[in-house]
Amino acid sequence: MQRTLIAVVLVLFGALSLPAMLQHGYVGIWEVQFRTWAGMQVLADLAIALVLVLAWIWKDAKAAGRNPWPWIAATLTLGSFAPLVYLLTRRRQAARVEVSTRAGSA
Repeated sequence: MQRTLIAVVLVLFGALSLPAMLQHGYVGIWEVQFRTWAGMQVLADLAIALVLVLAWIWKDAKAAGRNPWPWIAATLTLGSFAPLVYLLTRRRQAARVEVSTRAGSA
């Protein structure tokens, strides 16, 4: 169920992003945000959220024996697409271990 939801979000976000990229280009999407304080606030919010996601990916990837650097690079260039794909490719065993570890420490 969770993977299905993540896949649906990824597809819908892609459907939103594709016309934006086609109309404005990669650089154009960023330029629009720097034109107003509202746009800069959205970028700051996105940056804060993605830094938190990257901290989690770093810890989770290390615990699962995965190299976090490709995911960090992808997130910095592709935004939310990379964490969504990370979640889709994350092994279910790693998720179970994390939950059982938390339950044991409570």
